[in-house]
Amino acid sequence: MIKNLVELTKIRIGFLVLTTTIIGFYLGSEGTFSSSLLVYTIIGTLFSSTGGSIINNVIEVDSDKKMDRTKNRVLPRKKISVKFALFLGLLFIALGLLILYLKVNMLTALLSALTIALYLLVYTPLKKVSWINTSVGAIPGAIPPLGGWTAATNSLDWGGVALFLILFFWQHPHFYAIAFMYKDDYEKAGFKMLPVVKNGVKKTVLHIFLHALILIPISTLPFFLIDQTGRVYFVGAYILSNIYMLLCLPFILEQSRENASLIFKTSIYYFPLLFFLILADLFI
Repeated sequence: MIKNLVELTKIRIGFLVLTTTIIGFYLGSEGTFSSSLLVYTIIGTLFSSTGGSIINNVIEVDSDKKMDRTKNRVLPRKKISVKFALFLGLLFIALGLLILYLKVNMLTALLSALTIALYLLVYTPLKKVSWINTSVGAIPGAIPPLGGWTAATNSLDWGGVALFLILFFWQHPHFYAIAFMYKDDYEKAGFKMLPVVKNGVKKTVLHIFLHALILIPISTLPFFLIDQTGRVYFVGAYILSNIYMLLCLPFILEQSRENASLIFKTSIYYFPLLFFLILADLFI
């Protein structure tokens, strides 16, 4: 039962959300912060993000049954009832927002609520309507570091916006690579992902190239806007983003599952390495 509950919460997405939230919190706090405030931020964010993931599973249960990639998830296999999952998801969202509102600040709670609303009420249904869903979904996907920033500062500043933009542009090559690898699955389930639509593969190549290219200067923005990021971060982020761009080139030249997988795997390492660069500035 516990294993099924963990799978239902999409723990890997939750881990990314928490990691980027902590990065935003640390940078927003300028290195000195209340440990209790950080703990409440983590708990509130964890509840709200996992609650959103659970509700997403509920909404897409019928589509998940049609896809080889998702048909073995707990709801399609009826390991957990849809009604219980719905209850649990709503409970987690309510707990998360309440903790953020009472123990962190209203602004962070509002950003979390906005994230959930965009994710569940806009992005999820849009997946069956238009390929633009990836860019729309990248908005709630990029809010967590901004939420971490506002948790520490109780204000919206350009430093937090810079973190939002990095995550926003990073997501496009990542998710377009996944969409290409599983395009037959998505088409079978009726999802209008970019590689599925007319001339979609060519458009996918263009969008991966443009977003990876724009990410290069965007990734250096914290150096200009956030005090804790120095020359180590600037040089490292610039090199790292160029490597990300270069490893997108094989797919741009030849659209194969193997090359799409290379983009996906590279993107997974991008943020841990970026976080390492932020920490490295403390010691070098």
